[in-house]
Amino acid sequence: MSPRCATTRRGVLGGLSSLMLAAAAPLRAAPESRLPTVAVTKDSNCECCEAWVAHLRATGFPVEITTGPVAPLKAKLGVPRELASCHTAQVAGYVVEGHVPADTIVRLLAEKPAAVGLAVPGMPVGSPGMEVPGTEPDTYDVVLFGPTGQRTFARYRGATLL
Repeated sequence: MSPRCATTRRGVLGGLSSLMLAAAAPLRAAPESRLPTVAVTKDSNCECCEAWVAHLRATGFPVEITTGPVAPLKAKLGVPRELASCHTAQVAGYVVEGHVPADTIVRLLAEKPAAVGLAVPGMPVGSPGMEVPGTEPDTYDVVLFGPTGQRTFARYRGATLL
């Protein structure tokens, strides 16, 4: 084999490698760009809601925020009182109540269960937006709710999926 063929073969292989990397780049970026907008309704004075919104944005969700009374919206959207929290969001036809971790919202959107939505009742320490340095995080459930009832969809200790 002549050196010229070896160089050409290396050049072809190098070119193919570059093309493969270039073709794969949009695939790596696509999941984030496909995340739907989360419409959050919150009280104007709530700082933990802002921290939860920052958590969503860090995951790649576009977020729109409306401030105002949340109780009437919760009732309109069918959030059970026992699942209520400090803010209510809507995404792709689902309700997201409280400090639901973004990865669980991504799972909800991928699995598309027949439900109204997800909720993290109350404001558990360590849930997204409720981190308290030096304080042990709570263990909490993310509840899937709808016309057929409620069930645990995910369980966390702070930010860690159990």
